[in-house]
Amino acid sequence: MLRIDFVTIFPRMFDAFLAEGVIARGIKQGLLDIRVWDLRDFATDRHRSTDDEAYGGGPGMVMLAEPVLRCVDRIKDEGGRMKDEGAAGPSSFIPHPSSFPHIIMTAPQGRRFDQSVARELAGQPWLAILCGRYEGFDERIRLALSPDEISIGDFVVSGGELPAMLIADATGRMVEGVVGNQGSVEEDSFFSGLLDYPHYTRPEEVRGMRVPDILLSGHHEKIRRWRKEQSLRRTRADRPDLLEKAELDQEARDILERIENESG
Repeated sequence: MLRIDFVTIFPRMFDAFLAEGVIARGIKQGLLDIRVWDLRDFATDRHRSTDDEAYGGGPGMVMLAEPVLRCVDRIKDEGGRMKDEGAAGPSSFIPHPSSFPHIIMTAPQGRRFDQSVARELAGQPWLAILCGRYEGFDERIRLALSPDEISIGDFVVSGGELPAMLIADATGRMVEGVVGNQGSVEEDSFFSGLLDYPHYTRPEEVRGMRVPDILLSGHHEKIRRWRKEQSLRRTRADRPDLLEKAELDQEARDILERIENESG
């Protein structure tokens, strides 16, 4: 089982994410244990404040350190045990094998999230994802927690909730059994470091465009090689940077050499 805790000031943003699709199925199967923490519950003033103006001036607000640190303390203090109230996973007390979660902070300066990071995180038993807002977190949160800072790309979104969901979805589906057909996971784009091959379904012809004959041949070995070649061709054309770090077997290297020779 993989446990994921989200720390956010907008907990309702996660309602649909936890109620539909692959992640919801993983929760129902007991393979994922996901909890959402409202950061405002850990504020101390009557306004339930979680942000304030930045020292030194400038536009925007900064996430307060104490509410975040108190929330993380509560998560750790639970010792991997959960209560019925507000829990997204099973409704009984469940001991967790890990004393402390692997803490993730969504941050633009973090390491770039990709499939290899998703696979790495799926190997952790427990993740806690801090969802930033406004101008970001008080620096003392980083100093106190030494989080794993992760970015989903070089663009700006309104807050860390959407990146956190993307990280959780890509990671959660790597847990065996969450996706019904594990072979489907292993053939996804980026799982092997390459883009996926083209897919077709019925009917055999749509507006003059036919399914490649080889996919109708029933020759499984030829189909496997065709798909592998198409994956390599698509990656070379659209994302050649992926080839530099992909782990290619000898067959893939031979196919790629032939493609390179064809193109001159």
